[in-house]
Amino acid sequence: MKQTRLVSGLAVLTAGLFAGAVLADQVSVDKALPSYKPVEGVSGNIKSVGSDTMNNEMTLWAEGFRKHYPNVQVEIEGKGSTTAPVALIAGTAQFGPMSRDMKAKEIDDFEAKFGYKPTGIATSLDMLAVYVHKDNPIKGLTFPQVDAIFSKSRKGGHEKDVVKWGDLGLTGEWADKPISLYGRNSASGTYGYFKEHALFKGDYKDSVKEQAGSSAVVGAIASDKYGIGYSGIGYKTADVLAVPLAMKGDKFIAATPENAYTGEYPLARFLWLYVNHKPGSSMDPLRREFIRYIMSQEGQLDVVKDGYFPLTADLAKEQLRKIGL
Repeated sequence: MKQTRLVSGLAVLTAGLFAGAVLADQVSVDKALPSYKPVEGVSGNIKSVGSDTMNNEMTLWAEGFRKHYPNVQVEIEGKGSTTAPVALIAGTAQFGPMSRDMKAKEIDDFEAKFGYKPTGIATSLDMLAVYVHKDNPIKGLTFPQVDAIFSKSRKGGHEKDVVKWGDLGLTGEWADKPISLYGRNSASGTYGYFKEHALFKGDYKDSVKEQAGSSAVVGAIASDKYGIGYSGIGYKTADVLAVPLAMKGDKFIAATPENAYTGEYPLARFLWLYVNHKPGSSMDPLRREFIRYIMSQEGQLDVVKDGYFPLTADLAKEQLRKIGL
């Protein structure tokens, strides 16, 4: 299964795992990351349009940034990753957060207007989790099983459709209970990522109850004992469980930080911030400093606060080089 750009990025992550970082229930920020130091000449308005998954991160970054530059105004609109390329092309947003890579057509449309490709900045590491109610006894799921739960295409090769919890081996009160499906809408990058990686590019079942946001998916499962759905790890609550996953067989990989950093967890992904940056040019101070803030100790601490996983100093430097820093 294709891991997009995550594999090469994780090679950097695992090659330079942080000094003093705790890869267990908590994750520390790389001590080699610089603290953010404000500069003169930063003012204006920031508009961000894109991923709902990154809404809370963008809000935390904006709040932290405005502590240094209180006159800067920030507007954040998170209706789904699909809206980010459109806003960047139209010039109605300076930043386009996305929970997936830009698609080839989105890049082509951007390049057709500006003559160069958009710049994607990896901001943090996420794990797309398959969630169930906290009382669910399921021990793990294979990708073919996940596909048979959510997809009517069953391209993963599972022998039969999965509609009841008993189809997954659960017994007792669970055996005959129908599985309630929750997911995102088609504007969501998470919807597209899950479709490509977990459903083998198959089609979702019509019975999936589409939710407007990541937190809504988790909230629905928390209130539905027989529910299952997918959302970013930053939205996990005490009322749901993230199910360990296996590509095949019974080597289930838990959604833990160490498994994200090593790349073992099969639905680990970068969260991206796309910008319109002409290669070789100097970026304006407002956008430049906002990105510098994200790549600082403070910005990556915001990542941890939101339940995602921070970049190493080496990977942060790599992102800054993309905009000439």
